[in-house]
This record gives sequence, C-alpha cells and structure tokens, in this order.
Amino acid sequence: MVVMGFDETLTQSQELAGALGCPWRAIEVHRFPDGESRVRVPPDVRGTGVVHRSLDRPNDKLVELVLAAETLRGQGCDRLVLVAPYLCYMRQDIAFQAGEAVSQKVVGNLLARYFDALITVDPHLHRIDRLEQAVPLKRVLSVSSATLVSRYLATDRKEWLLLGPDQESRQWVEAIAAQAGLPCAVASKRRLGDREVGISLPQEAGAFKGVVLVDDIASTGTTLAETARLLARAGVARIDVIVTHALFTGDAWSRLKQAGVGAIASTDSISHPTNRMCLAPLLADAVRKCAF
Repeated sequence: MVVMGFDETLTQSQELAGALGCPWRAIEVHRFPDGESRVRVPPDVRGTGVVHRSLDRPNDKLVELVLAAETLRGQGCDRLVLVAPYLCYMRQDIAFQAGEAVSQKVVGNLLARYFDALITVDPHLHRIDRLEQAVPLKRVLSVSSATLVSRYLATDRKEWLLLGPDQESRQWVEAIAAQAGLPCAVASKRRLGDREVGISLPQEAGAFKGVVLVDDIASTGTTLAETARLLARAGVARIDVIVTHALFTGDAWSRLKQAGVGAIASTDSISHPTNRMCLAPLLADAVRKCAF
C-alpha cells in the first residue's frame, strides 16, 4: 500500500503515511496559463493506492483527481482508496428549482466510478441518513472528529458552555460535550441568504463566563460571527470557535475576530493557520478498515 498526496495538503498526507507505516509519494500538478492541469502520478505504484486530497475549492481538484485515478488504474493500481477529509458538493441533495443539478448525486457517482472506497470526515449531510446514499460504494466511511475535538477541549476550558449553531448540530455537539465533560446547548438559526442569518441564543448561554462555538464547517463565517456578537451582548467574556473544516472564504477569519471571537481552532482537514488537531490517526484507522 502507498499513500499519495497533492501539494496543498502535503504534510497531512505524509502524516497519514506515517500513521499507516507505509510509503508516501507525491502527485504532481502543473497548471498552465489557460487553466488546464498536467497531472503526474508516481509511476511505480501497484496494488493498493491511497489518494489523499481534501476537496475544498473543488472544481479544479475534481478534474485533477479523476486524471490521477485513471492514470493509476492504467499503470496497474488495482485498488484505489480516496481519503477526502473534506467532501465537496454534499449540501445540494435535492433540486430546489426545476432544472437544478443535484450536485451531491452527480459528484458522488463520479467518485464512485474511479475509486473503490471513500473515507471522509464529518460530511455535511441533510436529507439523507448514510453517506453511501450519496457515494454509491461498498466501502464508505464517515469519520467523526468528535473525539479529537473533545480531547482538545478537555485541556483548559472547564465550566465553559459548548454551543452548537443550530438543531442539526445537536447530536454532534452532545457527543463532544459528553466526552469533554462540558455542558452544551444549541442555538436556533434561520438562513436568510448566503451571508445573512437570524440567530436565537438558548436562554442559558449568558450565564457562562466562556462559550465555545463548535461547527462542522466555517465557510463565510456568517453564522459563527452573528452568534458571537449576540453572546458578547449577553455578557459572555470569552468566546472561542472550533470547526472541523476551516474553509474560511474571503474575509471570514477576520470577520470572526471583529465579532469578538478569541481563539479559533480547526482540524487539519483543510490547511489553514488555525489547524490545531491532526486527523491522521483517525484516518489511518479508517484506511485499515477499508483497504484490507
């Protein structure tokens, strides 16, 4: 078995190889001025290949991933495992208007065509119960970051409130809180647009000196920033943020700071300065289940 990684998450793929005790190889990408990509896979990989790539900013990455997978197959790789800590295009699982592409199904079928197994972390699923409904493979594993986050929280935040942004986060937040030994609650959210939300805090939120906001994805930062502003108005002295996937598009990171957020921590599913938690041991366990 060989682990292969792309440049943008080179460290993470090397850590995965180290956790598995197997060789690591680079997949090289050169982007031409016209937007096309030249992809070169290691020429000596046979048997089982583990391809590590988070699919944030996915449009170029998906094409390059398909080019790499097809080339690996052609030179004798008979089993391909995709480790995509962040899995793209999972939000649109139905057509909200006539003619809309159901991107979850389209991208899921694309990945299933080129890979034998898929491993991801905390996928953003709404109206489906299981990841294999989106990616139709026999071996699909969704790894939870709850244990990793709870260990990080347990170090120095005793008697803080763990606060989820909406009802969809309840199960995840409760799992983290139980393992970290912290009280928890969830807010109510109404989405008014891509960059506008209405937030209602739970009554007990203002009674704590510190609150940790936890979410699976931070994209525009709108939800977290609005929640932080309301907490500050309620008299909460310290507000920290923990997210699994640190997309942080545009000025999201600075907007959180302006809203009164203190420390911001994320897993290393996407390379970002806020990375504090390494997913490699969890992903290695999942690869062992999928690859043998």
